[in-house]
Amino acid sequence: MPDITYVYGNWIPAKSWLTPLLAAATESETENSSLILAGVLLSLVVIYFASKLGGEICARINLPPVLGELVGGVLVGVSAFRLLIFPEGGYGAEDSLIISFLQQTAGLTPEATNSVFAAQSEVISLLSELGVIILLFEIGLESDLKELIRVGPKAAVVAVVGVVVPFAAGTAGLVFLFGVPVIPAVFAGAALTATSIGITAKVLAELGQLTSEEGQIIIGAAVLDDILGIVVLAVVAALVKTGEIEISSIIVLIVSAGAFLIGSIVIGRFISPFIVGLVNQMQTRGQVLLTGLIFAFALSYIATVIQLEGILGAFAAGLILAETDKRKELEEQVIPVADILVPIFFVCVGARTDLSVLNPAIPTNREGLVIAAFLIVVAILGKVVTGFTVFGEEKLNKLAIGVGMIPRGEVGLVFAGVGSASGALSESTEAAIIMMVIITTFVAPPLLRVVFQEPEAVTQE
Repeated sequence: MPDITYVYGNWIPAKSWLTPLLAAATESETENSSLILAGVLLSLVVIYFASKLGGEICARINLPPVLGELVGGVLVGVSAFRLLIFPEGGYGAEDSLIISFLQQTAGLTPEATNSVFAAQSEVISLLSELGVIILLFEIGLESDLKELIRVGPKAAVVAVVGVVVPFAAGTAGLVFLFGVPVIPAVFAGAALTATSIGITAKVLAELGQLTSEEGQIIIGAAVLDDILGIVVLAVVAALVKTGEIEISSIIVLIVSAGAFLIGSIVIGRFISPFIVGLVNQMQTRGQVLLTGLIFAFALSYIATVIQLEGILGAFAAGLILAETDKRKELEEQVIPVADILVPIFFVCVGARTDLSVLNPAIPTNREGLVIAAFLIVVAILGKVVTGFTVFGEEKLNKLAIGVGMIPRGEVGLVFAGVGSASGALSESTEAAIIMMVIITTFVAPPLLRVVFQEPEAVTQE
């Protein structure tokens, strides 16, 4: 008996009415897929144009090019031209000029608008995450594991002080000076602990200071800062949700982070000769690059699965492969990949930055601006003092170490996002945290250039 169904008062074979609907659905999906690709391609055009324009301008006025990429992102993002928009900030397809352009030129229907916008934003966000993973892999390749181990105790001191001082000062100040409730104050204090290793590492590389002792201390401390920041975020998020802190989950996070970093480096040094031997036997193109990326992505995956940051895995992979005789070759081959993906990350950080929180004409921003001024002072001084905790090193540029820990970048935005989603933050406190992230992200690159040039200037005089 053939399959039949009841449609509009008639019994008819199922296939006779399903076929056109299935065909229409398939055609709609195919059309949406092509328009998603079109949206992604347009977004990449905007991203690369903004990154190169901003980078070139900054390079010509003696500022770090990464600052230009961030500013370029701000201009094409929610704060200016609204070309690159992401739904996380409560924005919709109607706010995106790229989606509007697709509607006018590619025949994007109103029905498909939201799905195309969401998919296009997701693809760009994933490419951005991939960009920062490649960046940290590249930084790992350029770092010296032996030097990092040597400066490890100093980096640990810098990291711990850089978490404890801003967190304690920020939380206490908000509670006692501004009367902010304890949980929002704790969340704001937690946001002050973050350090954006991606931004700092890129600036150090541009300044040629990545392999200096100061650079290695900053990188080591920033990596530890990331781990401590994840622990602090987990603790604060649990406090908001349940009103209590689970000691067991904190211990698990700390142990898994330490075991991952130490274990991956120790095991990696044992298997790296096998990897090099395998590469030497390959006869196809890209054997060095692709094998290196397989290793980096595998460690990033493991880090993500155990609730750490994927960038820690990529950094560890770079450190391990930097110990092999394929280091130089891999460094050269990963540069074009980084040139393609890394700008996406920095432009996206800028594009997500909403400068409207700085507008004093909006009444809800005024209280936030006062709190933000306090948070900015704590955020800068709380990190600058970290460099001066390294005792017994007279020739060390301690100010540069502290300044290198200042930028909060995407890490600070994650704290703000989690706090906003949990409902723990008031509008003024959320605006203050975002403003603190904006200022620390944008002042750190030029400050780093200044503090690293000062000793040279003194020597010449």
